Amino acid sequence: MTAPPGRLRLLVLRALGLGDLLAAVPALRGIRRAFPRHRVVLAIPAALGEAALVTGAVDEILPAEAPKRAVPALDRWTGPPPDLAIDLHGNGPESRDALAALAPRRLLAHAQPDPALPQPPVWRPDQHERERWCDFLAAYGIAADPADLRLPPPGPPSPAPGAVVVHPGAESASRRWPAERFAGLVRRLRTAGHQVVLTGGPGEDALVLDVAERAGLPERNVVRGGLPFGELSSLVARAALVVSGDTGLAHLAVAHATPSVTLFGPVSPHLWGPPRAGRHIALWKPGPPGDPHGDTPDPQLLRIDTDEATDAALSLLRPVRRPVR
Repeated sequence: MTAPPGRLRLLVLRALGLGDLLAAVPALRGIRRAFPRHRVVLAIPAALGEAALVTGAVDEILPAEAPKRAVPALDRWTGPPPDLAIDLHGNGPESRDALAALAPRRLLAHAQPDPALPQPPVWRPDQHERERWCDFLAAYGIAADPADLRLPPPGPPSPAPGAVVVHPGAESASRRWPAERFAGLVRRLRTAGHQVVLTGGPGEDALVLDVAERAGLPERNVVRGGLPFGELSSLVARAALVVSGDTGLAHLAVAHATPSVTLFGPVSPHLWGPPRAGRHIALWKPGPPGDPHGDTPDPQLLRIDTDEATDAALSLLRPVRRPVR
């Protein structure tokens, strides 16, 4: 983790999931533009390294993660302290302290705003995640555009070009729509003539196979064990549509401007949803906020039925002449 001679190092902490990384792309690109001579190092789980580098805003990865989205230790940092450290992880003292432990020359954090700032950053719980971090940087004179979220077209060919990608998994049960409803959606999409591919991440094989069996979907249309990021990115970028819960795949569809239907429950799409422009539909039933990391499906998520989700999906797809077998 030693920078080339004479090149300053800038460390950003965002050690969360894929959706969190993609929501932070506008802020990361603002940082990249503001500090073109720095080597930008992003502290993030190692599994997301390829995705982070694809953004074009990051030069290097510092592997860092902790269970249950906690703040990780940054003990893999070597060499002199960072010239600048930026906390994009959260607004608490824990993430600020993890960066402060490296003794950076300058530290930007919600939990420790510079007292000399004319208008220090304000943490607003009702603000969209993309806008939140762009506004945070703006308080320090760093320009970032919340709409600057597109990823470049992936190089690998898609394993299923033109398919409808249905992703029933999610990190927590509170954001997982029931398997039988996903199966009903898949059945109706196939009856309407659309090719459907089911995807799942590591540890979700049982769920994906359950949905496939309920829907009568051949195993050749099932992706088990998760795809490497490059292949997953290509699958999503060249899909006809992505249907998923509020998870990283929904953010990847937005990043590639692929039409999408996202099923929201405990968290409002006003905080984490797709931009209003574009062919993205966010289904959500207004109500009190739930626990995005809960152990049971959120009641508001369960208010979305199969017919509503299927109708939304079909509204974004071109009609086809004959069913897919």
